[in-house]
Amino acid sequence: MKIPITRPLLGIEEADAAHKTILSGWVTQGPKVAEFEEDFAEYVGSKYAVAVSNCTTALHLAMIVAGIKSGDEVICPSMSYIATANCITYVGAKPIFAEVNEDFNLDIEDVKNRINSKTKAILLVHQMGMPADIDAFQAICKEKNIILIEDAACAIGSVYKGKRIGSHSDLVCFSFHPRKIITTGDGGMITTSNEKFNERLKILRKHAMSISDHERHSCNEIIFEDHLEIGYNYRLTDIQAAVGIEQLKKIGSIIEERRKISFKYLNSFNDIECIRLPLEKNGYESNYQSFSIYLKENAPIQRNDVMRKLLEKGISSRRGIMTAHQETAYNFMDIQLPISEDLRDNSILIPLYNEMTIDEINYTIRETRKLLLYPKK
Repeated sequence: MKIPITRPLLGIEEADAAHKTILSGWVTQGPKVAEFEEDFAEYVGSKYAVAVSNCTTALHLAMIVAGIKSGDEVICPSMSYIATANCITYVGAKPIFAEVNEDFNLDIEDVKNRINSKTKAILLVHQMGMPADIDAFQAICKEKNIILIEDAACAIGSVYKGKRIGSHSDLVCFSFHPRKIITTGDGGMITTSNEKFNERLKILRKHAMSISDHERHSCNEIIFEDHLEIGYNYRLTDIQAAVGIEQLKKIGSIIEERRKISFKYLNSFNDIECIRLPLEKNGYESNYQSFSIYLKENAPIQRNDVMRKLLEKGISSRRGIMTAHQETAYNFMDIQLPISEDLRDNSILIPLYNEMTIDEINYTIRETRKLLLYPKK
């Protein structure tokens, strides 16, 4: 068998939608983007959604409209893809790396200890689709008069206390990369219920142009645009949006299947004492964007050996979530985050995707169990 770590669920519906959009003649940001934004906002429960080229550009624009600038500090986890830290650096601010809990999400007590007069925001990541404690972070942000921004790159469709991620805060950023729950090839979305944020985000993503392409092309008179500030070319295409519309129609069944596979993993591995598995707290529902297994200190085999031997069996895996402070770009900061570092070094992501067959699932479980229980056989 050759089992990939993941595979996007794309079908004839997405191909047809892209084909029709190409033939329509409107392929850049236009009516399909607007339709996708409306559908997405309705799905998560926000007033507005702003489509952009990817989640990194979403995070960058969120920093700008939040007023983060040079000299400011933003607290975020180091344990996240490096884009989380980069978007803070893009606006001249400094990422302040905080520790995480065993669930890979920010530790609020450690965050509290890092807040000072320069702190302007907390960037909260819902790692691997597992919701973080939004209420707790909103409370500390209100107390300290700082803003909460959510990096929900992995959390489309995840639920926190009865509401989908994207409806709780005024700046929530999502990813449509192929490794995420739904995909547009690449792309991103920012959800907000703040009208001023929505208006400025839509201006900034198109070079801060004063009028939209749709307004210009549909106008019966000559009209000239102005560029109101330094903006960016962070637009999503209509071709991508057409695919996204079809993907969003499937998201319920996609998440249902991912949760079904994840529960099979949980039930199959819960008797192994040397590992820790991802468990949902009461009121939290993960979309299980990834499935992580943490190897405890008493594990009879090292993480890298598990990965190597699984690959020999045709099973792909990935290391635990990276830590930005240990990457070359940020290692000048010279900090230590022992929990984050331990999770990075001793966690493994195993295959999880919608079209996994029962044979592939059972084979992955069987071979993983063998390595964790009887590594020398």
